[in-house]
Amino acid sequence: MTIEDLAILFVRGLGSRGITQLLDAVGSVEELFRVPMGELVGRYGLRKDVAEQIYSKECFKDAEREIAYCRRHDIRIIAATDEDYPPLLREIEDRPHVLFVQGNVEALSKRMLSMVGTREASSSGLYVVDKLVEGLCGQLNDLCVVSGLAYGIDAACHRAAITHGATTVAVVANVLPEVSPAQHRALADDILRHNGAIVSELHSQTKQNGKMFISRNRIIAALSMGTVVVESPASGGALATADLADGYYRTVMSVPGRITDVSSMGSNNLIRTGKARMVLTASDIMDDMDWKPNVQEVASEGDSVDERLAALTPLQRRVWDAMSYGAVVDWAELQRVAGLTIGELSMVVIELEMQGLIRALPGRRYEKI
Repeated sequence: MTIEDLAILFVRGLGSRGITQLLDAVGSVEELFRVPMGELVGRYGLRKDVAEQIYSKECFKDAEREIAYCRRHDIRIIAATDEDYPPLLREIEDRPHVLFVQGNVEALSKRMLSMVGTREASSSGLYVVDKLVEGLCGQLNDLCVVSGLAYGIDAACHRAAITHGATTVAVVANVLPEVSPAQHRALADDILRHNGAIVSELHSQTKQNGKMFISRNRIIAALSMGTVVVESPASGGALATADLADGYYRTVMSVPGRITDVSSMGSNNLIRTGKARMVLTASDIMDDMDWKPNVQEVASEGDSVDERLAALTPLQRRVWDAMSYGAVVDWAELQRVAGLTIGELSMVVIELEMQGLIRALPGRRYEKI
């Protein structure tokens, strides 16, 4: 990264696509700042006000301030010409010329999979995220899950990656080192503690506005060869990311949901229209991405009951122990005895059902199998 790489970000009137096209025409950012004023306007077709900013090099002062800011906050600056810049991201025409990265830059060179979905995630959607990531981690030791640190599915993707031993990268629509939403500060810190990274294209002098989330989605889509939409209503950011991924010739996948669920209308429609491949398991993702396992699977679908019980999480064990063989327990009693919140109990009950350990009965009642 050179000071010229940063300086061009502060030229008003040049967006990401404009910077890429201009540098492709000139040859390099260093050469750009040596081009005479008349040539900037006449040969390269820049507006006079834009050309004057480049020719005067006043933007270098902003670049110097940015370098000092990043040093204070331990933020790494990576230009598109640097070796550490993600190779897949470099392929797109509207790539950010510079990335600002907190954490492990090497995470950006791992086997990356983008996973996105609705902020209003259902308990089923959250469970599916965990199971897909767990299944992928059972077959891959170099997986990096990319998402947007938003509420709902995004946050669940990051947490599942941390839980099951994958690296995770959060692409944010704000200036580092802050995160948005601010309530996910602890999650962001956890990502960094587990050798992940937080990425933004915004320099510290950026004026925030709601449009940043739209442009952020193109980075999520372009970082990976594949994007999985876990759960999405009829419109929203997850579908925008899927459209971008499709436009970048990436593999788009979607998890189906019940046709009556509003939160699955968008993801179901991706499958119905042929824009996305339907995935039900981690193995489906492996097949669609043409990935071969590079670690041995540690579990099989045919695990015995004893093996499944031995693998229960503390919350799952608490619910399991709150039930007795031959006895039926209703939801309220199960919540009281297990001492869990509604959200915790909803997820654990689904997990135990999927593992074939309990059975749901009419009237929100449950029994051990």
